[in-house]
Amino acid sequence: MGTWQKVGSVDDLADDAPLSVVVGDVEVGIYRVNGKLYAIEDVCPHQYALLTQGFVEGVNVECALHGAVFDITTGKCLKEPGGRDLRTYEVRENGGDVEILVE
Repeated sequence: MGTWQKVGSVDDLADDAPLSVVVGDVEVGIYRVNGKLYAIEDVCPHQYALLTQGFVEGVNVECALHGAVFDITTGKCLKEPGGRDLRTYEVRENGGDVEILVE
């Protein structure tokens, strides 16, 4: 099953300002897209770069290092050199807190 772990506050998020958190030893980026929260791996698989420091446009995030593009809502790699799709995580708002489901 898993447990929900608090990783931040909804006040830390804006549509153009994702939140970078570490859950266990995994770096996760949390995004608000059209009012809904999404969580994906924060590290570009091509080469170490935090995607939360990249460019958000609509439902996509572009890696600032080499331009790989990923769909925030699905983790799908849309433009190389991403190399693979990103892992996604269950995320929710709970009383103003942002929580991620930890397996």
